[in-house]
Amino acid sequence: MKILIIDDHPLVRDAMSRIVVELAETVEVLEAADCARGLELARDVPDIADVDLVLLDLNLPGVRGFEALEQFRREYPALPVVVVSMYHDGDTVREVIRRGAMGFIPKVYSKEIILGALRLVLSGAVYVPPQAMAQDVGAPAEQSPGRAAMSLSKLGELGLTPRQGQVLALMMRGLSNKDICRDLGLAQRTVKLHVTAVLNTLRVSSRTQAVIAAVQLGLNAENLARGAGGR
Repeated sequence: MKILIIDDHPLVRDAMSRIVVELAETVEVLEAADCARGLELARDVPDIADVDLVLLDLNLPGVRGFEALEQFRREYPALPVVVVSMYHDGDTVREVIRRGAMGFIPKVYSKEIILGALRLVLSGAVYVPPQAMAQDVGAPAEQSPGRAAMSLSKLGELGLTPRQGQVLALMMRGLSNKDICRDLGLAQRTVKLHVTAVLNTLRVSSRTQAVIAAVQLGLNAENLARGAGGR
């Protein structure tokens, strides 16, 4: 496994390097202090497909705001990029996901949460911090009954059933169809029908696009599951 870490603070790069080496038996870490060097390292890799993940700080010298993310998306659209930042308000998180990042991890998170988030992204899902997406300041989304009701109401507006809401919630958590079957006790054919309905309703063609669309609509996996009667 090969992971590129781009951050202008040596201590942050060192801390992230110590964390990501736990993702697999063999992890090669590439480090860069700015976007230009990060792109240079990516270009030096004989096959860019060998790079499994890019961890990118938003506040880098020489670039503004989301510019570094946009440069990576333009040059390497298939390369998973996760933004790791100290700024994790809802607007910033939503904008990062809208611009094509596969996840957003606040720097204040513990090692265990960071590893879980990165494993989710490596499985093909999009990771979004639920606290950053909560609309009620100081109230994490997964603990707010009001937010659960809002999620359920949004499902109705979209034309999704509560069961399809549960399926969407599990998709947002990175579960495969097989895992969703096991979690909900449904037949594989039934889950496939629900997934297809979710994709059609959100007007997307892939699970990743569905997750991004759900986040942009303000939906939250925990509240979707709770509002629809899930675990």
